[in-house]
Amino acid sequence: MDRTFFRWKQQRLNKLDVSKKGSVDRDIEHVVSLLNGRDEYFTTSSCSGRIILIDGAPESSDVQKQNCVWLFVSHRTCTADDLMSPVAKSNGDAVFKFEPFVLHVQCRRLEDAQLMHSVAINSGFRNSGLSISKTGKIITAVRSTHGLEVPLTHKGKLLVGHEYIHFLTQVANQKMEENLRRIQRFYQNLQSALTVATLQKGPPTSQEPQDPSDSLDTETERKDKQSVYKGRRRRGQPQAECCHDDSSSSLQDLDDCLNLFT
Repeated sequence: MDRTFFRWKQQRLNKLDVSKKGSVDRDIEHVVSLLNGRDEYFTTSSCSGRIILIDGAPESSDVQKQNCVWLFVSHRTCTADDLMSPVAKSNGDAVFKFEPFVLHVQCRRLEDAQLMHSVAINSGFRNSGLSISKTGKIITAVRSTHGLEVPLTHKGKLLVGHEYIHFLTQVANQKMEENLRRIQRFYQNLQSALTVATLQKGPPTSQEPQDPSDSLDTETERKDKQSVYKGRRRRGQPQAECCHDDSSSSLQDLDDCLNLFT
């Protein structure tokens, strides 16, 4: 199973980022780097949180990301003036949204996923979950419930005034600030939990699957290998490959649903 996990990890971290942004969001680079630098985890999709304005077709009963026009996107706080020009371009039903931090992490073992899930819950991400796919992939989804979704136009006609849009941006900005606080709390709690877990497990092992011939090494050769490995660990930096994926898919299979989030 370990060989398969490391193969999955290598494939994912070497995969081209197909998201709209094309890179990991700045506010979660440290979280992604921490996880991808561990033997037990790798990230598959992520978003630090964003304020967006999406224009959907008037005849559609739901705004689907893959069938809409993105009028405005910000991973930071914004102002009402930032929205007025984009909303004026609406030809359908524009929806103003705040989407909080989301992170999908593939875990090596069930106990690793349980640790991750516990850290997420204790950090304020109450909507987090843990699942195992049909192919045996163990996934922890770190997510929150403090989102916001408000319609602003219908068939291109603005439904609210500038004052209300100003109010909405204030609410969204407050949620964004709380979102960033939760991310930092999650990162600190995760660091502490991983440190404790490492101490309990003893010295770390290499990500490379062990060859059976290693059992024939002499004690001196084993010590030499350990010294080289530790030197590499000190020199190497955790790989912060972008796992920020924005392709659309079905929820029927967890392997596919990982791509629903940017």
